[in-house]
Order: sequence, then C-alpha cells, then structure tokens
Amino acid sequence: MPTEPETGYDPELGRKFVFVTGGVMSGLGKGITAASTGRLLSNAGFDVTAVKIDPYLNVDAGTMNPYQHGEVYVLKDGGEVDLDLGNYERFLGTDMTFDHNVTTGKTYKHVIEKERAGDYLGNTVQIIPHITDDIKRRIREAAEGTDVCLIEVGGTVGDIEGMPYLEALRQFSHEEDDEDVLFAHVTLVPYSKNGEQKTKPTQHSVKELRSIGLQPDVLVGRCEDRLDPDTKEKIALFCDVPTDAVFSNPDVEDIYHVPLMVEEEGLDEYVMEQLNIAEEALPKAERDSQWRELVTRERTGEIDVALVGKYALEDAYMSIHEALKHAGIHTEVEVNVLWVDADEMRDHHTERLREADAVVVPGGFGSRGAEGKIEAIRYARENDVPFLGLCLGFQMAVVEYARNVLGLEGAHSAEIDEETPYPVIDLLPEQYDLEDLGGTMRLGAHDTEIRPDTLAHEVYGADSCTERHRHRYEVNPEYIDDLEAGSLTFSGRAGNRMEIVELDDHPYFLGTQFHPEFRSRPDRASPPFVGFVEATLERVDEGREVEI
Repeated sequence: MPTEPETGYDPELGRKFVFVTGGVMSGLGKGITAASTGRLLSNAGFDVTAVKIDPYLNVDAGTMNPYQHGEVYVLKDGGEVDLDLGNYERFLGTDMTFDHNVTTGKTYKHVIEKERAGDYLGNTVQIIPHITDDIKRRIREAAEGTDVCLIEVGGTVGDIEGMPYLEALRQFSHEEDDEDVLFAHVTLVPYSKNGEQKTKPTQHSVKELRSIGLQPDVLVGRCEDRLDPDTKEKIALFCDVPTDAVFSNPDVEDIYHVPLMVEEEGLDEYVMEQLNIAEEALPKAERDSQWRELVTRERTGEIDVALVGKYALEDAYMSIHEALKHAGIHTEVEVNVLWVDADEMRDHHTERLREADAVVVPGGFGSRGAEGKIEAIRYARENDVPFLGLCLGFQMAVVEYARNVLGLEGAHSAEIDEETPYPVIDLLPEQYDLEDLGGTMRLGAHDTEIRPDTLAHEVYGADSCTERHRHRYEVNPEYIDDLEAGSLTFSGRAGNRMEIVELDDHPYFLGTQFHPEFRSRPDRASPPFVGFVEATLERVDEGREVEI
C-alpha cells in the first residue's frame, strides 16, 4: 500500500474497510445494515469499528433541529453527532469518539485553517487532492487498531454534497489492496401495483455509482419481503455482480432482528470471504450468541409509558425509545411508548397520561412545551405514577416542585423565562461569556457521586456513575437548601452541581441532569431505565387505578 507523506498517512492504520453507500432514497437503513453486519463480524471474533460520513456543512450535529434531523447523539468525549452513531454504539457494543464522525464542515474547516496557517506552502488548495486527502486520513485514523472498519456514506449517490466523498473512496480503493476494501450498496426494491419486485431503481442507482468510478462488490435490496430468486438474478445481470453478491434486507418487527436476518442471508460470511478473513473467524459453534438470545427473549409482562415531548417524531427521541426497549429486554417486559404532545397537553393530551402506566419527560431546549411537561410531572408526582426526567425533564421537575410544593409562584428556568422571580434553574457559570453556540455546552462523560441510602444508589448499586451530559443550565445553588428541606433530595452531585433528583415519598420519581439513554445497550440496559420499568411493572401488577 503506498504512503502519502504529505498528509501523514500510515499504511498500518486499519486493516479492512467496508464502504456502505445508498441509492434511490435516504432513510433506507444503510446504517442498520452496516451495524448489523458489524455485529456479526464482532461475534466472529473481529475488532470492529465504524465511521459515519455526513455530507452536510455543519461541523457537527449540535445546532441542528431534531425535528429535521433526528436526535443529537452525544459521545463520551462530548462529540455531538448524527443518531446513526448511536446505532453503531448499540450494535457494536463499543464507545465511539468524535473522530468517528466525518462532516463536510469539519473537513473544510480543517483544510481552510491549514491554508491560513500556510501549511500548503503556496499550493492552490482544491477539492482534489486536499479535501479528498483529508477525508481519507480521517477514515484511516478512525480505523487505527481495529480489524474491520465500516464506513457509512450519508445521503444518496448522486447528491452534489456527497461527490467529494465518493471521489475520496475511489482514490482509497486504488491505494489499498483489493482484498482490503469492499463496497456495499443499499438500494430500494419497491413493488409495482401488480406485486412485482422492481429492479429499475437499483439499476439506475448502480449506474450512477459506476459513472463516478465505483463498482459495488455487494448489493443489498431493501424490500418489504425477501428478494425473489429471479429478482436477485436480474439485479446481478444488470449491475455486473455475481448473483451470490445480491442480498435481501426485508422489513422486520424490530431493528435488533436485522443481524439475525443478515446472518440468514449469509451477508457476513460473504463479506469475510471477500476480505480474505474467513479463515481467521471463530468457528460458528464458538461465536458469541448473546445478541440472538437477548433480542429473541420472551416478554412476560407489558407496560405503557407516556413520552411527553414536543417533537412528534420518533427519531427525535431515538435513544430514549431504545433505552426503554433495553430495559424491557432486561426485565422481560414489553414496553409500549405512547406519544404525548407537551405543547397541546392541557387541551388534548391529558387523556394520554391517564392511559399510561408511567411518564418520561425527555430533554430539549426552548420554551415550547415547557408548561405541558411541568403539568405531566405534577400529575406523576401527585398520583404516585413512576416518573423519569432526563436533562430538561430533570430541570422541569425541580421547577414543578418549587412552584407547587414550596409555593414559589412563577419559579422557572432562566432559559425559558428570563424575568422569573425564582430562577431555580440558571445558566452554568462558565457559559456567561460564550458567544458561539456550537460545541460549547457541558458535553460528554462526567462523574457523579451518589448519596448512600437513596433510590439512585439502589438503582446504580454503586457510590458513583459516569454518564453523558448536554446542557447549559443547572440547578441554582441558591435554592438547594430550600428545595431539600422537604421530601425532595439531590441524591447525585458533581461538586456543587446537582445531577440526580428524587422524592422520598414516591414509588419511583427520578430525574437526571445527564442523559443515561446514551450509554444504554441491549446487553447493558441503563440502570435508571431498568429501575423505572421495574417500578412501573410493579405498579401495573398491583392494579392501581389513578385519577387525574
């Protein structure tokens, strides 16, 4: 493999690379397909990592609207990234870093800063080679020390913003040995009105990809059902790949079943053969089977949880949905999530709370929906309904208690009401002089000390925890003594920062300033979510009736 001294490439960084592109339309499931394949490679004994390429001009996802782009996922090092990184962490069982997310904004910013510093020695700075070289460098460095690196290229082949990345991939394939690089292309195979699986969208997508200089080694057809043998043969013929390189990825009830489907199709075995690592894989009888055992575990109970938010979009709260699912796997409980619109709570959605067995109030920013969240928290507190508040949900629980228990009329967060007479939630001290919004919150993993003999201590089973944060505001220290004078307790602290709140006289009332959902995995369910589901199941089993 050739070296490129100018960009500092090390040919020993990373061994095998699987590039995953998508065609026809976005949202097909490239990430889940890649993550599922990675899960199976990991089960076979390989050290697997992933890179997500996002062609947008944002440096990171931190300033993007969740309603447009889904949730902002936070990594342990504080990186604010696309939600697909969350899927990679959950499927691969590994912690990613900000280096595993490549964006156009990040790449161009770095190259322009180098140009301003004079690092290019008077050369004309261009897309090729400077931008493409930087893209290749980032991929290689993210792959360092692993056996296989999966690289998902966001968007759809043909998008103008994705062209530099596809060119970088074309160059990449020439710089590496053939057996070290594999291209997988995921496309839509729709049905016609007469029930025929149509291959033309796939053909056109592959034609577009080949016009750029990339020939896919593997084609994955997304369809409602498995691809018919005739469909596979037709795709293979017109897209110039072997028939056994065409795989089905049909719809499944749960995304965690996709690895099982991929395994049935034999995609993982084909990838290992093409990368020439099949002989290094563990024998099938010795491969890790925990994933299959977890995701196929029977459920013996069922609960309904109200999620009180302002974004009527599941992707905006993906990690919370998944963390509830993980807690359900752990406790063998089916968790059904009921959407409650916080912005319309008073007029239309109070009945949804009455239908639910428990309440979750998620994080968020801004004033919209805040009063609805406060009302939902009051309902949970007064009616002994299990409650879990996350970040803003934690803060609104403090506001609700200050208003309705301590009698501090008009108490609020200074973020939402700058004129509040009782700012029980206020700006972090280090935030006062900041001008830029991007990447300047309290971000990433921080330690929390947990008070003994509390619900939080029981939930975590430890004197401390490490969880991920994303916030600018915190509990105002001036009100802590008043807030703790009654049944409210700040059972988790980081120095003088309040991290966990709970109520002494409630079956399960817990709020966290951090986001425990970001560290939850199918095989490592988040403790606050597990405790929440267990308390809810106990309440359901008791058959307790609640009236608003």
